[in-house]
Amino acid sequence: MKEYTTEFIRNVALVAHGSAGKTMMAEAFLHFSGATTRLGNIDDGSSSSDYDEEEIRRKISLYTSVIPVEYKNYKINILDAPGFPDFIGEVISALRVSDGALVLLDSVSGMEVGTEIAWKYCDQFNLPRMIVVNKMDRDNANGEKALASVSESINVRLIKIQLPWGEKQNFQGVIDLITMKAYGKDDKAVEIPADLKDSALAARAELIEAAAEGEDALLEKYLDTGELTEEELIRGLRKVVRSGSFVPVLYSAAGHEIGVGRLLDSIISLLPSPADLDPQDVKAKGGNEKVSPTDNGPLAAYIWKTTADPFVGRMTYFRVYSGSIIADSKVWNENKEAEERMSGLHIQRGKEQIPVKTVHAGDIASVSKLAVSATSDTFSDKSHPLVMPIPDYPNALFRVAIGPKTQADATKISSSLTRLCEEDMTLSWHNEKATGQTILQGMGDQHIDVAIRRAETKFQVGLNTFEPKVPYREGITKIASAQYRHKKQSGGSGQFGEVHLRVEPLMEEDFEFTDELVGMNLSKSYLPAIEKGIAATMLTGVIAGYPMHNIKVIVYDGKEHPVDSKPVAFEIAGREAFKLAVHDAGPVLFEPIMNVRVVVPDASMGDVMSDMNTRRGRVQGTESEHGSTVVVAHVPLAEMLRYTTQIRSMTGGRGYFTMDLDHYEMVPSHVAADIIEAHKKELAEKKEE
Repeated sequence: MKEYTTEFIRNVALVAHGSAGKTMMAEAFLHFSGATTRLGNIDDGSSSSDYDEEEIRRKISLYTSVIPVEYKNYKINILDAPGFPDFIGEVISALRVSDGALVLLDSVSGMEVGTEIAWKYCDQFNLPRMIVVNKMDRDNANGEKALASVSESINVRLIKIQLPWGEKQNFQGVIDLITMKAYGKDDKAVEIPADLKDSALAARAELIEAAAEGEDALLEKYLDTGELTEEELIRGLRKVVRSGSFVPVLYSAAGHEIGVGRLLDSIISLLPSPADLDPQDVKAKGGNEKVSPTDNGPLAAYIWKTTADPFVGRMTYFRVYSGSIIADSKVWNENKEAEERMSGLHIQRGKEQIPVKTVHAGDIASVSKLAVSATSDTFSDKSHPLVMPIPDYPNALFRVAIGPKTQADATKISSSLTRLCEEDMTLSWHNEKATGQTILQGMGDQHIDVAIRRAETKFQVGLNTFEPKVPYREGITKIASAQYRHKKQSGGSGQFGEVHLRVEPLMEEDFEFTDELVGMNLSKSYLPAIEKGIAATMLTGVIAGYPMHNIKVIVYDGKEHPVDSKPVAFEIAGREAFKLAVHDAGPVLFEPIMNVRVVVPDASMGDVMSDMNTRRGRVQGTESEHGSTVVVAHVPLAEMLRYTTQIRSMTGGRGYFTMDLDHYEMVPSHVAADIIEAHKKELAEKKEE
């Protein structure tokens, strides 16, 4: 592959709902441009994009693949992103390093959920985009209906730069409204069929009117003459597309390579090169500064993806925003404060690695076997350290508890989870102290399933998944006193300790330990041992096995023995006295109450509200937001464990939610009774073992 400088590069994300034809579109680009000798296929696992074992097994894209396409002396980096909502993190990463987007529509299904979500993220990154109505050769294909579904969902000005030449089985090609020629499967220009001439002229008039909005000079000429030259038309269109005033519409049947050549031409002529972009904001040591996409600027390269490969080790994908990177050079990672050597510099084409010597500003490349660099880090010069902004990723809300399959797996579980989460910004894990479980969080059940399989195949770690326990808390509701004598005689010096204590609810703090000792019954030197016994009991709870909070303990009396009293005796006595006092102090369970914000289409609002009531939720209010309703509610975490799957089911995939901890509340007695009973059974089973 030859070297391409900044102005001859295009970085374009391919986004849409699953099964809209993104991967086949990337295949068609490769085959049409002569990079491959045959058209790859998803069904037989021969596509360049979906090369991972898990992608081949599931027959869907799970990761973003980079497919560089060389066409007419330009290099178009196609980023084929997944369409399934669970893998939205991959879409965000792809859009972060793209300068434009191709949004595919299935000619039958039209605007689907995954496409809507991807469109919203394109808005966030302010990306110019083009809509491609794909699969125009399908039975029941209806391009007009597919486009109408876009206008119903999104407030956008669409402008056709092509018309379809036929539809369904009769789809032969496209009518290009810029050149006013028809292009069939062979991409050769022919005259527009007579029956389509009038509709083409009418559509071209609309196109010229839209292009004229791009420049004052063009608008003046259009108002004077009603016409623009082909060069002026492209110049005006380029400006309205890049400003986001209009979104051009094209047609294709990627599986048969119809419309592919004209689409590549449109990417080159209408979407921006990195050189056309505004300077990027970066964080430097002296404050913020801007970097421009030139080879002679300070180095700023953003790592947007890392993967673990069992054969070549860690692969790091990056985009150069300023400066250039030469093979075997050293770069500085300010995030990790470490130097890295760029020894294996490649251009990726799916799984194929093409060695390169220089990566110019604006280009996307990969490097293998780096020591510490991870996703979202920045490469820069050591003398001029820079950090690039990281996009916001949605919170992972689908939780599972995980455990090792074997004892050997147990030693590798932490490092494997850390590596998984470094690769995927929407995965996270932590140890839940209250339950003693290791929790893995992702975007949905498919996302977690893929991560578990990835751990097994890439890191050779077997993981089991379980329903996560809710991190309840134990507490008390009233004041109570108790005493306990620990006495043990076994020949020689024995053990003796007696503790009298009182427990009280304490709202301001988690735990307070004090004493009201008078006289000489109990020496204060034993208080640390008593506190140690009580603190250990508070970690494991008294009634249901959960940590205790908001308790004040006062030791007011006790007895000691001049020979047999030892700290360990008072530790045991303090622990047992505390348990007795808690049982008399109205012990209760507290549960985490989440502040939940659910965004749903207006049509689904009734179902979501009634469902909230069944989850012991209290609706705090509703808001309107771009044709959707936002329901804000306080809901117990115990009722939200599988809500990710359920909200998708209720809203046809269009609803989503965020939640964070708001406060703790007392668990209703009938619910608490079941939790306590389950704990007793668990203890009984452990004793039997």
